[in-house]
Formats: sequence, structure tokens, C-alpha cells
Amino acid sequence: MAEAAIELVGINKSFGAVRANRDIALEIPRGTIHGIIGENGAGKSTLMSILYGFYQADSGEIRVNGRTASIKTPNDAIAAGIGMVHQHFMLVENFSVLENVILGAEGEALLNKSIAKARSELRRLEQEYGLEVDPDAIIEELPVGLQQRVEILKALYRGAEILILDEPTGVLTPAEADHLFRILQQLKDQGKTVVLITHKLREIMAITDNVSVMRQGTMVATRKTSETTVEELAELMVGRRVLLRVEKGEAKPGPVKLAVKGLTVKDSRGVTMVDNVSFDIRAGEIVGIAGVAGNGQSELMEAVSGIRKAVSGTVMLDGKPIDLTGQADPGELRDRGLAHVPEDRHHVGLVLAFDESENSILGYHDKPQYLKGPFLNLDAIQKDAQEKIEKYDIRPANPRLKTANFSGGNQQKIVLAREIEQDPGVLIVGQPTRGVDVGAIEFIHKRLIAMRDQGKAVLLVSVELDEIRSLSDRILVMFAGRVVGERGPETSEGELGLLMAGVEHKEAAE
Repeated sequence: MAEAAIELVGINKSFGAVRANRDIALEIPRGTIHGIIGENGAGKSTLMSILYGFYQADSGEIRVNGRTASIKTPNDAIAAGIGMVHQHFMLVENFSVLENVILGAEGEALLNKSIAKARSELRRLEQEYGLEVDPDAIIEELPVGLQQRVEILKALYRGAEILILDEPTGVLTPAEADHLFRILQQLKDQGKTVVLITHKLREIMAITDNVSVMRQGTMVATRKTSETTVEELAELMVGRRVLLRVEKGEAKPGPVKLAVKGLTVKDSRGVTMVDNVSFDIRAGEIVGIAGVAGNGQSELMEAVSGIRKAVSGTVMLDGKPIDLTGQADPGELRDRGLAHVPEDRHHVGLVLAFDESENSILGYHDKPQYLKGPFLNLDAIQKDAQEKIEKYDIRPANPRLKTANFSGGNQQKIVLAREIEQDPGVLIVGQPTRGVDVGAIEFIHKRLIAMRDQGKAVLLVSVELDEIRSLSDRILVMFAGRVVGERGPETSEGELGLLMAGVEHKEAAE
């Protein structure tokens, strides 16, 4: 085994009564790609935050290249040769690529001198690692795949020999993900060490040399990737056997529940994000919308659910129109049987400062079962929240805990439980398993299939092609605000990926 680039010895970290990391021991050989997987709340993000200096361990030791390292801030981590690419990019959107790369590492009193030096170094890094990107391009004008390259360039520019990537393919097309893997392989070939946090087991099998599994704050196993299987890793993560494929019978579509015709939506800048889109969804079917994030799916969901104004078009719910003028009350649509699980749970789906029980009725708090006269019935709300916690396995099982203190996957379950348990006729769900572990994915998929089989109409938007293909009865592909194709669930990932990248129908079918 190669000499260790990173050694973690006896790492412990608690947040109040919650022990996030328990006696963690981990060795990451230099010049390898090392995967770290685990359920939501398993402690992997906390562990990487300790390594990168966001948190300090309560006890334990970090060694970098055989030497004890004191990492109390991200600057300490950078000085030790550790870089991190976060799931949500840390870029200034109205700055250029070059300005983002040197931000905080200018190094010279005269900025012009720093920029000239950085431009030369950037050119070298691009050529050496296949990270080509226009240094003068503005970040907000770049697709997400190129923005991610900028994050990697930032870390390399600061001298990173060890690179941590947190869920790096969440917003990438299959082609972009493949290109990222080629970049990571090249980094490895140049002697860099890569730590990959992901919940996608196929990616672990495809790109890593070794993989470590965390469960409930402990490190339960490390395996050579070539000597393990997806099934074994899933079982190690969850502590039980996990069904990795979606089991569903044939759909039995009924009458049209939701009909969209000629829908056009613009964003706040006046840019057309949804361009003359038409489709319908019948009772008893799941219609999936595939596409790279930013191609109009978000604006489509917001217009249909009554929270964004449309320019033109019609949307009919059970044969009756939805007001698209911006005056619609989403509460009225909820009363009419349309529920919405937004893709951005933090900004739209939850109030993080509220208790779990408060979020579990958000938007439905005026229902009779939650009221006692003109006031909220707190006992009934607590009881309702506890029932949802048990039914959806939300952890920790504490309805009085602030929602900000739940992991991302458990926050997602809170939103799903709130919307599904109202028994809507139509469910619009965006990115249902974003940042969710394999055990919770299995549970969420079963709930969505059960809704379909109960005669509900489900509109599913996801950047996960596996999810779209597994759950959908029909697949619509969006690119640049338009529906560029309709396919069946048997369609290959390659063909869907081409459509997502804007390849025309005839070319994608060849």
C-alpha cells in the first residue's frame, strides 16, 4: 500500500447530545481516489469538515503525509495542501473565472501583476489536467460542468495535493460526469489524492480505488473497490439488505388530471425559461422530466404550482384552469388537490428555524385537524408529526427539534411526508432524492410508486437519469426551455443524455 496522504486517528465530534463521529480511524493512500459513503446523518460530511477546518474534532489526530497537522480553519487546510470542492459551488457569479481563481490568493500588492501571473498558471493547469475553460468568462454565464472545473482549478491554483469533492455529479449530465471522471483520473495519474463523497454507488464502483463506509457516526468498513459489490456496500451503509431496483407493475392510466398547453415563462431578467411547453399527465402514471438543471424545469414547476407568473399558455387541473397571472394562491391549489415538493427544500420547502412539527403542517396549518377554534391545536400537531416521523423513519425522532438540525435527507423526508400524507390527486415533485442516501431513496421510490398505483398523477423532475428511467412511465426531456423529446422508460441513458445536451431528435435516435 502507498504511503498515506491522510490519516485520521481516533476522531470524535459531538454536537450537544449527538455524537456525529465516534473514534474514526481512516487511512487514505497517496495517489488514489478514495470514496466515502454513508447514509444521511452518518457523519461523513462532519468528518470532511473537520479535515478541511470548518469544525475542530473534540479529540483525535489528523496526519497529512505522515506528519501531525493542526487544522483549525480552511486556511490551515489549504496550507497543508488540502482543497475542497463543495456540493454548492463557492463562486462569485458576476466575477470572471480568473477573478474567482485568484480571489483571496492574490499574492501581490499590485493586482495587475497578480492577474498576469495567475493567467499564466491557469493556462498551465488547464493543459496539464484537461480543465479547459475561458479565463475571462463570467461565472453566471457558464454551464454547471464548467463552473465545477473552476472550483477544481481554484483548489489546484492554491497548491492542493489532496482534493475533497462533495457530491460532485449532482447537477451534471452523464457526459459531463464522464468528463469529470477523466479529470479525476488525470489528477490521480499526476500523483494527486482525491477523496470523493457521493451517495451514487455506481460512481464509487466506476472511479475509486478504495471505499470507506460510515454508519451512525462510525467507520464500519473499508474495502478495495475491485473486491466489493454495490450490494455489499449498500448493506454496509444501511445495516440491512437494500432493494437497488424499483419494483413496479404496469401503469394503468386514467383520465387526464393535469394538462399544460403552450406554457411560456420568463425569469426575473426577462429571459424565456419555459418556451411553449405542452404535455398532460393522467391519473395512475408518473411522467418524468429529464434535463440538466437550469433548462426550465424549475420555472415550469413553479408556474404549474401557482408560485410563478406565466407569460402565456394554459394549465388545467381536473379540467379547471389554474390562474397563471401571478395572482394564484398556492393554498387554493392545495385545496384543489395539487401538492408540490420543491427541488430547493431550504429556500422553498422548509423554514429551517421552525420545529419539525411546525414544518410538517406548513401550508396546511388552516386544516380543521390542526385547529382548536381559531387557534392551533398544538397537541394534535405534535401527534401528527410523531406519526409522520415513525411512518417515514425521520431521524432524530424528535418533532420539537429545529429543522435546521436534521440532515438533508431527513429534511427531504419531512417535506415529502407533509405533502404525500395530504393525499393529493396530483403531486409535483422536484429532485425527490437529492442528497439522500440509498436506504431513504428506496423508501421514497416506493412511496411514489404507491401513489401512482392509488390512481394519483405524479410529475417528477430529476437530474438523476437512473431515477427518471426507473420511476417514469413516460419521459419528457427539456433543453433550453423546450420539450425536445418524449421517450419510454426503456430508453438508454446515452440517448437521454444526448437529448439533455441539446442534440436534435433524429441525431439522438441514430
